Amino acid sequence: MTDRPVTPAAPEPYEAYVDIPGTERSPVTGASSTGPVGAEERVEVTVILRPDPAQASGTPSVDTLGAQPLSERQHLSRQELARRRGAAEADVAAVESFAAGHDLEVVETDRARRRVVLAGPAPAVSRAFRISLERFEHPGGTYRGHTGSVSVPPDLAPAVVAVLGLDTRPQADFRLRPATRSGVSYTPTQVSGAYGYPTGVDGSGQTIAFIELGGGYTTADLSAYFSGLGLSTPPVEAVPVDGGANSPTGDPAGPDGEVMLDLEVAGAVANGASLAVYFAPNTDQGFVDAISAAVHDAARKPGVVSISWGGPESSYTASARTAFEHVLTDAALAGVTVCVAAGDSGSSDGLTDGLAHVDYPASSPQVLACGGTSLSLSGSGVASEVVWNDLPSGGATGGGVSADFPLPTWQRSAGVPPSANPGGAPGRGVPDVAGDADPATGYRIRVDGTDTVVGGTSAVAPLWSALMALVAQRAGQPAGFVNPRLYQQPGAFRDITSGDNGAYRAGPGWDACTGLGSPHGSQVVSALG
Repeated sequence: MTDRPVTPAAPEPYEAYVDIPGTERSPVTGASSTGPVGAEERVEVTVILRPDPAQASGTPSVDTLGAQPLSERQHLSRQELARRRGAAEADVAAVESFAAGHDLEVVETDRARRRVVLAGPAPAVSRAFRISLERFEHPGGTYRGHTGSVSVPPDLAPAVVAVLGLDTRPQADFRLRPATRSGVSYTPTQVSGAYGYPTGVDGSGQTIAFIELGGGYTTADLSAYFSGLGLSTPPVEAVPVDGGANSPTGDPAGPDGEVMLDLEVAGAVANGASLAVYFAPNTDQGFVDAISAAVHDAARKPGVVSISWGGPESSYTASARTAFEHVLTDAALAGVTVCVAAGDSGSSDGLTDGLAHVDYPASSPQVLACGGTSLSLSGSGVASEVVWNDLPSGGATGGGVSADFPLPTWQRSAGVPPSANPGGAPGRGVPDVAGDADPATGYRIRVDGTDTVVGGTSAVAPLWSALMALVAQRAGQPAGFVNPRLYQQPGAFRDITSGDNGAYRAGPGWDACTGLGSPHGSQVVSALG
């Protein structure tokens, strides 16, 4: 417990407060404070609440559900999900009362998504949560933030999972790599064809959601791209979240490239599916809110969510990860498959501390983590396939052992090794599956009026998302959480046994470079069915 007045806010009566576990923040490396946030700045935060404890009994186990064939699954409808997993009325009322007592506006209340959005001038927000909001400057830019923990009154503390939006540092990076050396390139349909994706289905009736934390698309580029492939242009809809928008930057190597890679890979392979793009600011608040908006979207009802953004596990606060995990559990229970890129910087995940790291949210036990290979085709078939690793000058597939999540039940017989870090602790193994990601065997796409070739595990997440849409169309229902079932069916994969990503080497069976391997598409469909 802490009894601490806000600095530099004006003094106020003594009141005991409780730190919310896992909300501690330190400045970005190299950042320094330039002073308090101005009194005129309006701050909007999302208070994430726990699921209603009274409704916890009777909710199905995610792992048990995922191990069942699709024909036997009973996913929760979004209405039932809201009833079983929504916030308690009393918890929402407590937040609203807290807001009224601290001169904060209640902007939005959504019990189904367990969120209450509050807003007010920076000094009022600082006083309410017992922090000092400051402006930080570092070589990469500026952001609003705080140091230390976020606190709330003792009676409210048990209900609050996280308070997001106080800190506006960029939370994630996109996982795209432009081709920088000569090689070969493929269309998405060439890759899916070589992987034996099922024919006779095109994703009709399905919606694939994409989480984008920057950039945008143009309809002219999409029309030109799909026309060039001899395909119709799938319906694409931009869905704004927290003020995000479809905002092309004009830089093909920037976030526009990520957005277009996602849409063009998934749209080519599942050409009959509808594509919904959830644009949000690149903050912890925006990232969580975008996934939550997609999972709980009762209008568009996406059955698959594709995420090609992430960062090292250590770059997230523990409370933010808990907020993510609650939403990803919602997805699994509602039958929504979440496919996430595993990272493009090898086993270090781009950090320079000499240790191995995995990317989040790819390391979440509730998602299908997608690693990368280097793929060579012969005609329409696979000639060879190895781990993608072009370090130190280029990129490499992410993968390794989580420092934050224990080994899931469904990975216990997969042969996941201890972490390569000193002490060798066990944990959730990343990735689960793989696909072509090497820019030198990359994908031909169109972005900002330019035809280019790119790779990265950013391409693998939409490639697998499209396969899940085909599975859903064939089965007549969403695939949902597929990991436990897939780990029972190793024959549905092409085992990648050559190469490494730094600290981990490929070998027979699951490995921390390419997981179970790349897909035999039709066999994946049969395995899930």
